[in-house]
Amino acid sequence: MHTVMERELELNLVLSPELSIPVPARLTYRTDDPYAVHIAFHIGSDTPVKWNFARELLVEGVFRPSGEGDVRIWPTEAEGRSVVMMALSSPDGEALLEASAAVVSAWLERTLRVVPPGSESEQLGMDDGLAELLTPTAADDLSLRELRPADESQDGDAQGYPGGPGAPRR
Repeated sequence: MHTVMERELELNLVLSPELSIPVPARLTYRTDDPYAVHIAFHIGSDTPVKWNFARELLVEGVFRPSGEGDVRIWPTEAEGRSVVMMALSSPDGEALLEASAAVVSAWLERTLRVVPPGSESEQLGMDDGLAELLTPTAADDLSLRELRPADESQDGDAQGYPGGPGAPRR
């Protein structure tokens, strides 16, 4: 069974040093996707704008500047309060968002209690899946017997195999 942790919050879309507008958003973390965080921004359109990036990037960004390229996150202060800045860029545009550091940190702490750092791969069940894939079945054994030639020569080549040493030449 997988766990989903969500947190509704209000971000500020920074348009200029003097102007920002509130943007409702939802932070989501799913234990079936343990390396990622998901943010959906509700900007008044029919469907929210969604961004996914590494949880580790957000955790680091709460304490110090992190990321490069499409997602950059850093802590700072705005109007006397601690905030986390998120700079997002894509071919469709760029956005600078400001979130309460306390809200983001509290939500992140919940995700880290459920899936501690370094244990993410355990959530994926890869070991169980690999073991299941690599365990021979009766059908595998039958298929392997069908592939073995019934009559083998001394050097191990199949005599009756098309194109093998016993095959007629044309």
